[in-house]
Amino acid sequence: MAELTHIPVMIDECIAGLNIRNGGIYFDGTLGGGGHSYEILSKSAPDGKLIATDLDDYAIERADKRLEVFKGRYTLIKDNFKNFDNIKKNLGIEGFDGILLDLGVSSFQLDDKERGFSYLATDKLLDMRMDKDNPLTAERIVNEYSEIDLKRILHDYGEEKFASAIARNIINERKIRPIRYAGELIDIIAKSIPKKLQHDGHPAKRTFQALRIEVNGELDGLYQTVISMARALNKGGRIAIISFHSLEDRIIKNAFKELECDCICDKSLPVCVCGKKKEIEIITKHPITAGEEELKINKRAKSAKLRIAERI
Repeated sequence: MAELTHIPVMIDECIAGLNIRNGGIYFDGTLGGGGHSYEILSKSAPDGKLIATDLDDYAIERADKRLEVFKGRYTLIKDNFKNFDNIKKNLGIEGFDGILLDLGVSSFQLDDKERGFSYLATDKLLDMRMDKDNPLTAERIVNEYSEIDLKRILHDYGEEKFASAIARNIINERKIRPIRYAGELIDIIAKSIPKKLQHDGHPAKRTFQALRIEVNGELDGLYQTVISMARALNKGGRIAIISFHSLEDRIIKNAFKELECDCICDKSLPVCVCGKKKEIEIITKHPITAGEEELKINKRAKSAKLRIAERI
């Protein structure tokens, strides 16, 4: 495989936001190219420790080589960051001083055309798996899901206005022959959306996002995972999360709000009976976005939003 590149998003903002210190214990749930992990280990030198997870074998192998200079200070695990509670328990870690999540697909996954993530690689199979051991592919979804379920994921995960038409046309087309390649699906999508309304980027963008989220279960359990992670922080520890679309960002925002809330009792009650206490301080009242200089070298950072909170 040719060497693929990955540019970590808002790396300076993430590292500054995590307030990294020597001797701290950190968790990077989305290892990717290892860019964020490298900076965490560098800033926490000489005694800081890092636990990092990823579902992609290539990412882990590549990052391990990149992080070799910090040998003995990091542990890389092939697992979903949503299994955070089990990972923490198995490693016997009481608490973390910083946690980072860079959600979405890494640049080298998008650039590796064989992975089937990109709607620009029209001659490639519909795959979209972050974990190659996952039996569910985009091709299976397109050819096996019911019209109702296809419409649901396109509407809920892609926020696609023409979900009904696309789902219906997928069903009709697959009666003739299986839909296997990206280009075949793109043709169906293009026929389902009026040409005068195809000006908002590539017509397949929302459908491909929806399929990717479904294949990888990206939103499943995310809310509760963020809650668990924040509660696993040591006092003064910080959690930083980068999201790339409104569905993810809304989940992060609402989870942070719940953790910051001091009482959820009915306001008509004279005293608090719920016992809910404020657990975090939200550092970013509004999400941080990439600056102009970063956008010049990494256009994929355009949709990124960074939210940071601190354990109190």
